[in-house]
Amino acid sequence: MLFTYGILGLPSWQDFQPFLVTGLSLGGVYALSGVGMVVLYRATGVLNLAFGAVGAMGALIAWSLINHSGWNEWLAYAVCVLFGGVLTLIYGMVFGPALAKRDPLVKATATLGLTLILLGVMDLLWTSSGGASRSITLPTDNDTFMVSGILVEYTNVIALALGLAITVGTSAFLRYTKLGTAMRAMANDREITATLGVPVRRVEAAAWFGCGLLSGLAGILLADLVALDATTLTFLVLSSLAATIIGQLRSIPITFIAALVVGTVDAMITPINSITNYRDMTPFVLAAAALLLFNRKRVIAVGRTGI
Repeated sequence: MLFTYGILGLPSWQDFQPFLVTGLSLGGVYALSGVGMVVLYRATGVLNLAFGAVGAMGALIAWSLINHSGWNEWLAYAVCVLFGGVLTLIYGMVFGPALAKRDPLVKATATLGLTLILLGVMDLLWTSSGGASRSITLPTDNDTFMVSGILVEYTNVIALALGLAITVGTSAFLRYTKLGTAMRAMANDREITATLGVPVRRVEAAAWFGCGLLSGLAGILLADLVALDATTLTFLVLSSLAATIIGQLRSIPITFIAALVVGTVDAMITPINSITNYRDMTPFVLAAAALLLFNRKRVIAVGRTGI
């Protein structure tokens, strides 16, 4: 892409505009991913680092069904989402009870093993050798409209809208439903919640399954917006993870806002030649800055109370 540079050596606003659209749509996907990770963490204490790998494998399954088995596209995408839910549920039901008794560090890294296994399986079944090219193109990519001279695909709108809808819907679910209340109670004390008669295993199963469904949905969207590549999709979870860290693994609204910021800043850096090679550092830099800010506020608060 050809960029025009201004007085300060930066691309013009017209050059940034397409990346703004891309950044907001990616931010929406990061948001729905972050929400899934936060809900699972609050209910079980497990940080699902396999979120991206599950979505990547689901997207590759959908691609195979469409291109090699002749399946209807939407049916194949539904299989991707369901695959994510079922696989994550099975993992949670098999290893969840054991993880519940382990310390936070073990819970945070437990899903790394699943990530590596899925990466190995994807490399075996969908080898990238020989220059094989795969892609998922949603039908909504062909429907576009203009906003202030910016070409916008309906896929971009759908990605952002889904992120917002899932954020609002999940917040309402946790606040106003019995299952959501049980999840919030488990986040505070699992043992006490169990003694109150809450079906802990069912609540955990719902959290694992819901997180898996969102991973499959994110996999399809990211395969269209970024690339259908197992490694790329697997490690895009880091952007969602940065958003959850900024939200302190608790606040869903803050996670949503942080995801939009991470996606937008990352995309807007792309046309700046002097720093574009460092854009992959964006999630880490933003998360580190947020942690430093939170820690500074905590230190100031403690200093004022004299504790």
